[in-house]
Amino acid sequence: MWTAKATTVSLLHQSPPFLTITTVPSFIKSFNSLYPVSSSLASSSIHLSPIKLQYSISSSKKHHSPSRIQNPVKAKKVADDDGDDGGVDLGWLPAFPHVLLASMSNFLFGYHIGVMNGPIVSIAHELGFEGNSLLEGLVVSIFIAGAFIGSISSGSLVDKLGCRRTLQFDTIPLILGAIISAQAHSLDEILLGRFLVGLGIGVNTVLVPIYISEIAPTRYRGSLGSLCQIGTCLGIITSLSLGIASENDPHWWRTLLYIASAPGFILALGMQFTVDSPRWLCKVGRWDAAKNVISNLWGEVEVKKSIEEFKSVINNNGSDSEASWLELLREPHSRVALIGGALFVLQQFAGINGVLYFSSLTFKDVGIESGGLASLYIGLTNFAGAVLALNLVDKHGRQKLLIGSYLGMASSMYLLVYGISSPLDEQLSQSLSIVGSLLYIFNFAIGAGPITGLVLPELSSNRTRGKIMSFSLSVHWVCNFMVGLFFLELVDRFGVAPIYASFGGVSLLSAVFCYYFIVETRGRSLEEIELSLKPIIRTKNK
Repeated sequence: MWTAKATTVSLLHQSPPFLTITTVPSFIKSFNSLYPVSSSLASSSIHLSPIKLQYSISSSKKHHSPSRIQNPVKAKKVADDDGDDGGVDLGWLPAFPHVLLASMSNFLFGYHIGVMNGPIVSIAHELGFEGNSLLEGLVVSIFIAGAFIGSISSGSLVDKLGCRRTLQFDTIPLILGAIISAQAHSLDEILLGRFLVGLGIGVNTVLVPIYISEIAPTRYRGSLGSLCQIGTCLGIITSLSLGIASENDPHWWRTLLYIASAPGFILALGMQFTVDSPRWLCKVGRWDAAKNVISNLWGEVEVKKSIEEFKSVINNNGSDSEASWLELLREPHSRVALIGGALFVLQQFAGINGVLYFSSLTFKDVGIESGGLASLYIGLTNFAGAVLALNLVDKHGRQKLLIGSYLGMASSMYLLVYGISSPLDEQLSQSLSIVGSLLYIFNFAIGAGPITGLVLPELSSNRTRGKIMSFSLSVHWVCNFMVGLFFLELVDRFGVAPIYASFGGVSLLSAVFCYYFIVETRGRSLEEIELSLKPIIRTKNK
């Protein structure tokens, strides 16, 4: 029943969320409460072992609750958090268009990854490397090389230019890469196009979570941040839906790649009408512009408090443009960087690529021969989980969703192992495998996929946020490549069931890690979270 084949479907999340669909030996692996949390958290502290990560938050005066946001477009909030009946809370609406446009980057991410799922066979045939699995894998994996370089370089770019301008410039390699790929008449041209696309995606996966976390009102940061994953899922579903036609038209892949350039033009133009992050504006000394953005997006009542918090952070940290990579080796930045890197290592080695590889074979076993159609079912399951995460993240918090997600992934994985290795009727075994695969993907989509990229900008300091995200996403791409490179070899050597059982073990380990090391960030402004680290630094220095 389980036989390794030359083609595979692989979905990968980022964290910011990431979902990736590819073919050939897979080298790619593609959100506590809506209730207000007062910023006058009285000397609360959380002690996390075994590295005793401590967060203590204190306030000398009572601030306005982040939920009391005045809506600048006069969309009246009829019900508030004290229990008034009826009405709709529209405090998120002023920031939504800006977040939506930024999420177009994630749509591009999903589209560019999913677009290679079916057409790779036609591309290989037309460009003269059909049957060469190494070259087919190279066309796919060159994307990861570009993404790694884009991720590692994005930290310095965002410090100098800000997220908005960097996102605009980043559309250049995305557009050029798509067009070069669409016009390719040789292996070198398709490799260059895929590398440029990967370069742009690597930058986007770092910038978009930062941008959304810095412009979103505190109360809605989780839900708005989850739009990254929604955008990725929609991009994948779109490319897979359009790609089904490639099974009958061997030249359809060129049209698909030309289409991939259109969202880049929309993003480049649309970001011209979005705002810069008020936090970045303050770091570069543009205080009046920052006040205007805060007033428009968060409400006039938030301006004074927010500016005071920004000044407090900047006085403690200095300008982000002064930050260096060496600062990631010092406390508390080193701990956050360690947590970020570990989260992505655990996310990747929990086995998302492996599950999706064999899920595609399982769909074939029950009569779904079209790889694109099978991947579309998987993409829709992932989309459903991402939508649920959007509704849960600000109600139940980041930590609970992460823990629940990994526990669900572990349970689903062991269901898969049971279906594969137990002496069951073949039809029952196939049914259990399909149910286990879809449950695994669904559980991944409600936590481990989107929350990983959401929580890291919240835990990072204003000074090093860009570089910590850059480092963490670089770890993600390296682990992504390693899992894709060695997975099939490990399956051939040890069998499917032991590998899947190890994935289940990593999922359980991930749940334990999140219980001990992830600090709940819902309802706290980024400045509250950051300033909570300062007593530790000062005490240590004394």
